[in-house]
Parts: sequence; structure tokens; C-alpha cells
Amino acid sequence: MSEQKAKTNITRKDILKKYSKKTPGQEIVARFMKNRLAIIGIIIFAIVLFVCVFANFFANYEADVIKMNPSIRLQGFSAAHLFGTDEMGRDVFARVIYGGRTSLWIGFVATLVSLLIGGAIGAMAGFFGGKLDGLFMRFMDVMLCLPEILLAIAIVAAFGTSIVNMIMAIAISRVPRFARIVRSAVITVRDMEYVEAARAIGATNAQIITRHILMNCLAPIIVQISIIFASSILAISSLSFLGLGIQPPAPEWGNMLSTGRTYMREHPNLVFAPGMMIFLSIFSLNLLGDGLRDALDPRLKH
Repeated sequence: MSEQKAKTNITRKDILKKYSKKTPGQEIVARFMKNRLAIIGIIIFAIVLFVCVFANFFANYEADVIKMNPSIRLQGFSAAHLFGTDEMGRDVFARVIYGGRTSLWIGFVATLVSLLIGGAIGAMAGFFGGKLDGLFMRFMDVMLCLPEILLAIAIVAAFGTSIVNMIMAIAISRVPRFARIVRSAVITVRDMEYVEAARAIGATNAQIITRHILMNCLAPIIVQISIIFASSILAISSLSFLGLGIQPPAPEWGNMLSTGRTYMREHPNLVFAPGMMIFLSIFSLNLLGDGLRDALDPRLKH
């Protein structure tokens, strides 16, 4: 009887273990939650994103960001002005959070555009191969020979300083990175059995690429999105710092650094605030990208 009860208990345990097994999505979330640095990164970025998106709840654009008040110019940290005031008497904290809204929005759109263009090029090159692959990849290699920031500067300088031109410049300079990542991911799965099964039942090439191949290549693409998003924010700030991006009096982290460097020795708060926001945004996105890479990589499952 005792042996029979033991067998029954073992059977029940096996059944419970079998049906309580985590799904792949739950395993990814569990691995991500165990990464403390990734959690810190997502918390920091969530705070930065919240403050910038809801900037109108913290400050008034016309009164605090644009309006000049020379009587309170170049003040330091205080309760009334958290990061002090700039050379025109404008609140630095208000300008930082409104400038962050611009930087994050342009960075997100530029990353999305580069993902669509680079992803399409990489998917077609990896799926069809042959001469098309060689043509696309050699063109991407030529673009990779040029530093991304120099290519963005050349495009903006040629077509003028506007938000649309900034987005296109940053997006085009990052297309090769997405194209190569997507191509390598597509090559690894294009000969799988489920792809052959989809082709056997009459699925078109477009359906196979979008529904079957790309959906199974999301892990490296998601990681690359976070990394390129961070580099896009830095590129936006760099262009504005050089006078090729957002023009004053509209706030942006790069042009705030450019105007504040004149007063950096006596009033370091003018460069500390936008510099800290750039650092926190890029640092948190890199931590998030590393955490996503570790969580999505099946080789690190155990």
C-alpha cells in the first residue's frame, strides 16, 4: 500500500509539474526580472519618460520655457527653480523636461523609420539571397564606411535644419545596422521546417517573411531597437549642439548644452541639467538593452 501511495504521489507531482510549466513568454519575463541592472534601467527611463511626456503638468511652456525674465537670470539651484535659471532668466528645469519631450519623440520616430527601411532591406536580402543580397549588402557596407554622426551632419547640412530633415538624417544613418541584424536573423530561420510548410501550403513570399520569419526573429531586433534609440538621442543632441538641430529659443538638450557652455565655470547648473538627462536616458536604455538581450537569448536560459 505504501509503494502504491508513493507512486500516486509521484504521479501527481509529475502532473502538477507538467501543467505548471511556464510559457516561453513567462520565462523571458522571469529572466528579465532577475536582472537587477535591467530593472534599474527600466525604472530610470520610465521616470525620464514620464516627466518629459507630462511636462505640461510640471511647468508652463510660455511662462517658464520661452518667456525671458532678465531680473532672475543665472540663478543657482533653489526651491523656486530646481535647476536654476539660464542667461535669459528662463527656468532650466522646465526647459530640460520640455526639451526631453522633443529629443525622445524625434529619437523614437527616427528609430522607427530606420527599423522599417533597414528591416525591409535586411529581410529581402536574407530571404532571397543571391545577387539581391550582394547588391543590398554592398550598399550597406558603403554606408557603414561613413561614421553615423558625419553622415547625419552631411544630410542635415545639405537639406537644411528642420525636424523632418533631422529625423531622416538620423534614420538613414542607422539603416545599415538594422539591415545587417535583420538579414543575419532571417538567414538563420529561412530554411526551417515551418517555413517550408508555409511555402508548401501556398503562402506568398511576403506572407512567409512577415508572418513566419520576422515573427521568429524579434529577439535580436528588439535588443537593437533599444540600442539604436539611445544612439539616436545622442545624435539629436549632437546635431543641436553643433547648431544643425533644434534652434533656440525652442529647448533641446543639445542646444542647452551649447548655450550653457559659455557660463559653465561660474554656473555649472546650465550644463549639468541637460547633460544629466542625456546620460540618464542613454544609460538606462543601454541597461534595458543588455537585460533584454540576456532574457531573450535561449542560450542563457539556465
